[in-house]
Amino acid sequence: MPGPSQEELERRKIVGVNKQTVTSASNVQFHHNSRYHAVFSLTGIDASIANAFRRILLSEIPTLAIEDVFVYDNTSIIADEVLAHRIGLVPLCVTNTQGLRNMHWFFKKPSDEAEQAELPESFQESTPTVDNCVVMRLKTQCTWRPDGKRLWEQGEREPTRLYEGSNVYAHQLRFEPVGSQAEVLGNVEPVNPDILLAKMRPGQALNIEFHCYKGIGKDHAKYSPVATASYRLLPTIEILQPILGQDARKFARCFPKGVIAVETVSAADAAREGSGYSGHEGEEKAVVKDTFKDTVSRECLRHAEFKDKVKLGRVRDHFIFSVESTGQFESSELFIEAVKVLKGKCARFRGNLHQLLR
Repeated sequence: MPGPSQEELERRKIVGVNKQTVTSASNVQFHHNSRYHAVFSLTGIDASIANAFRRILLSEIPTLAIEDVFVYDNTSIIADEVLAHRIGLVPLCVTNTQGLRNMHWFFKKPSDEAEQAELPESFQESTPTVDNCVVMRLKTQCTWRPDGKRLWEQGEREPTRLYEGSNVYAHQLRFEPVGSQAEVLGNVEPVNPDILLAKMRPGQALNIEFHCYKGIGKDHAKYSPVATASYRLLPTIEILQPILGQDARKFARCFPKGVIAVETVSAADAAREGSGYSGHEGEEKAVVKDTFKDTVSRECLRHAEFKDKVKLGRVRDHFIFSVESTGQFESSELFIEAVKVLKGKCARFRGNLHQLLR
C-alpha cells in the first residue's frame, strides 16, 4: 500500500471540537482477516491509545478457562498435578459469546497471605453456581482391542492397533450443562479437539471433573484470548536521488519482495525538469511500490552507493496491528471487544470524576 499523502497527514493532525465531544480522523482498515489471524491499520490516534488496545487484547478481554480440578481416578503414569496443569491450559470455546459476557465473575480468595491481607473486609468468596461456573468432565479408560493380544504375540507394537483409548485427546472433555446453561452458553468445547492430553495402557483410567470460570489474562495467561497482539508503525521510504541501472536492482534486493519495484525511465520522466532522469530514458530506475511490506531492516543504509539517496522513516500515527486469536473469539471480533472494554473504562472514569466534583 502507498504511504499517506501530505494532505492526509495534515488532516489527521486536526481534532474537531464539538459542544460535548471531540472528533478525530481515526480510521480502521483490515488488510487480512481469518478466524485465527487479523491484520489491520489503525490511523489517526496517539501511541498511548494504540498501546492501550494492545494491552487490553492481551489481558482484559474475558474468556472461559479451567480453574478447579477434581481428580476422582487417575491410574495413568502422569501425576495429578501435572495432568491438571496440562489440561487447565487447554483453550475453551463458548458457542454463544453473549452468554459468556453475561456470566457472573467467580471471586476466589488468593493463596498468598500478603494478598489476603489487602482484601477489603466486605470480601466474600464465591461459591460455584449455574451463573458463574461451568462443569466439564473427562472419563475414559484404556482397554485391549479384541485382537490386540494376538497382534502383540505376533510382534505388533503400534499402540493404536493394540489398544482402545490409549491416547486421550481434548475432544473427550465433555460439557455437563446445569439448569439453563445449554440455552445460555450453547456448547462449551476445546478450541482444538486434537490436543493430546495423556497416554495410557490397558488397566489405566481417568475420571476427572473440571470447574471453569470466567477470567482475564491479568489473572492468568490461560484466560488470554490471543496468542499474540502487536503493532508496528507504517514505514516510509523516500528516494531523494535517482537510483539507476544495476544499483536499482541492488537497491530492490535490500528490501523484502514487493517493497521496491524496478521500472523503465519513460520519456515523460526524462523530460520532467528537476527529476534527475534527464538523459537516462530507457534505463532502469528504482521506485517505491508498497511500504506496507517493509520491515525497516536498514540494509540499504549499509551500502555506500545509496548514501544520501534514500530516507527511511515511519508514520507516527499509522499503527499496523497483528492479532492472532487462540480461537475463543474470531480474530476480527477481538478488536471490537477491546474497544468495548476501553469504553467501559472511560465511562467508569467519567463517573468517578463526576463524584469527585460534587
